[in-house]
Amino acid sequence: MTRDEQFVITINRELGSGGRTVGKRLAERLDVKFYDKAVLKALKEKFHLTTEEIEKLKGKKEGWAEFQRRVVPFAEVEPDFDGYKEASNIITTEEVFKVETEIIKGITSGESCVILGRSAFYVLKDHPNHLSVLIQAPMEQRIERIMSRQKLSREDAIDAIKKVDERRETYVKTFCKTSRYDTRNYDLVISMEHLKEEDAVDIIMDYVYRQSK
Repeated sequence: MTRDEQFVITINRELGSGGRTVGKRLAERLDVKFYDKAVLKALKEKFHLTTEEIEKLKGKKEGWAEFQRRVVPFAEVEPDFDGYKEASNIITTEEVFKVETEIIKGITSGESCVILGRSAFYVLKDHPNHLSVLIQAPMEQRIERIMSRQKLSREDAIDAIKKVDERRETYVKTFCKTSRYDTRNYDLVISMEHLKEEDAVDIIMDYVYRQSK
């Protein structure tokens, strides 16, 4: 990946790894927009988009560009920590996956950005200037982070992690036909053991600069 051209960085992360914070700070360092699952959800709910409607937007001269401008107000929907409420009984259908895919491709067609989670690492695997990153952390570190950030008991934190891990893996296996833990899907895999979020950002920035030379 090179910064000299329009680029996209996708970040997949384990719940409690601090991956969202890393992604957000990375976007700030690169001075590009940051998009997460909450943004995609808000867009679908706000504009009631279907794949057909997205195709119509793309076909209009100013349609998709205007849509992208309307994306910006939703860029800070999710709180600045790894939430676990997505472990609720939300069913993702093939149509929802298709809509998210088109939104992700649309966002990256007009600007450089950092995208967190969902299927972005897979959707954009053929993007000509794409860096894919996986953020992981030891289980005990994840548990402690969730307990601290969300004021949960140890038992509830462990339960939340298990549920989210299972749902995320099921989502990826169902719609992307791969595993989110398969390191071959990523250019860079970072363990947060003994690292702070800024350390991880530094590692990614160093990688980007080296690739840009």
